[in-house]
Amino acid sequence: MKRYNKITKPILKKIESIVGKANTYIDDETLKIYGSDETEDYSFPPEVVVKPFEAQQISELMKLANEFKIPITPRGGGTGLSGGALPIYGGICLSMEKFNRIIEIDEKNFQAVVEPGVITQKFQEEVEKFGLYYPPDPASRGSCMLGGNITENSGGPHAVKYGVTKDYVLALEVVLPDGNIINTGARTLKNVTGYNLTQLFIGSEGTLGIVTKITVRLIPLPKYKKVLLAGFNSIEDSVSAVAKIFQEGITPAAIEFIEKSAIKAAEEKLNKTFPNSNMEAHLLIEVDGNYSEVIDKEIQLIAEVLEKFNVGEIILAEERQKIESIWDLRRSIGEAVKSISAYKEEDTVVPRAKLPELVRGVKNICSKYGITSICYGHAGDGNVHINILKKNLDDSKWNEYLDQAIKEIFELTVSLGGTISGEHGIGYSQKKFLPIAISQTEIRLMKKIKKLFDPNNILNPGKIF
Repeated sequence: MKRYNKITKPILKKIESIVGKANTYIDDETLKIYGSDETEDYSFPPEVVVKPFEAQQISELMKLANEFKIPITPRGGGTGLSGGALPIYGGICLSMEKFNRIIEIDEKNFQAVVEPGVITQKFQEEVEKFGLYYPPDPASRGSCMLGGNITENSGGPHAVKYGVTKDYVLALEVVLPDGNIINTGARTLKNVTGYNLTQLFIGSEGTLGIVTKITVRLIPLPKYKKVLLAGFNSIEDSVSAVAKIFQEGITPAAIEFIEKSAIKAAEEKLNKTFPNSNMEAHLLIEVDGNYSEVIDKEIQLIAEVLEKFNVGEIILAEERQKIESIWDLRRSIGEAVKSISAYKEEDTVVPRAKLPELVRGVKNICSKYGITSICYGHAGDGNVHINILKKNLDDSKWNEYLDQAIKEIFELTVSLGGTISGEHGIGYSQKKFLPIAISQTEIRLMKKIKKLFDPNNILNPGKIF
């Protein structure tokens, strides 16, 4: 294990001189809060939490951390699901919540400049006022931050049509681990000027630098959207229908798969009854565009496809309130499932035509070990969130079987041409499984990149590798 130094009173004074005493926290309550994120029940309290508001302050903190060999862990909204923001070696937790300005919305060039602490949903709502659209929308969009979305290359339901975070970032301001501040990319749609450092930082899980300013491209806001909620008599039928929709030449804005047990968990948590909730599985399908007659035609074609797969009732939502109600159901599922018992959530992704094999295989693996699984997620791009629940399994069997079941699920995923994380990252909780997905040669290259940027392993140590 890398040896780091503790924060002494003189070092704490130096930290306070950089960010101000009012932005430096050492009380137990704050340390406890910032020692956890949404990853299971992990808790790694830092020694101090700081809340800078200028890039230069972060630069000085990084120089200080290198001088005294103190780990520094950046944190956004704390909504991560792989432990990427956990200060596992203590040290400094650097919260980006005060970097919360929308600096510019350039409606002529369809661009915006923002700080990383801006809440994703707030940003989306602001650009919509200009008739513009920023599509990446994780389930936690109401509390996650744009900087965190960049570090995990977040996607969300609408990635199937519109892509993920990396497809919208044009330029970044980044504080490097040695304290240098650089600007990558450009405010142009074309740029082949040297290596693409912008994309290197995206998805790097806060291990190579700290993003302090983001330039993104925007697209026109679609004028119309409608949602279908279709129930099926079997999980197999629901996931098998997904690829057929695309084969009809239709690209929906979103296709979400939800199995019955996930719907039931949401019903219990929200104390609401949802349509056809006793069906074995559902697809939530959104179609959008600028011409209502085109949308209606696509919905008709989708319904014709679904009818070939033992579908039950198909509910059409056209009014904004009804559409939002259905999406509220989908976005509530993650928290609802996690409230059932101890759990592990995996973030597998395969080519979408392989979804039936993935879901069938997951059920077989978990059944073999007596483990409960609940699956849901972004079927349109093959990204299924697999929740493995302890429920009534005793502690000894849970501890004995869990890692083996996960290993087999990941091996299955890779054998189907997929990989072990679509948008949650590797972080702290998944790093022991990384060799299943990528070769030792690739891992060595990645470690060399990390060492080049951060030779003292100060920035977010203990993640990915």
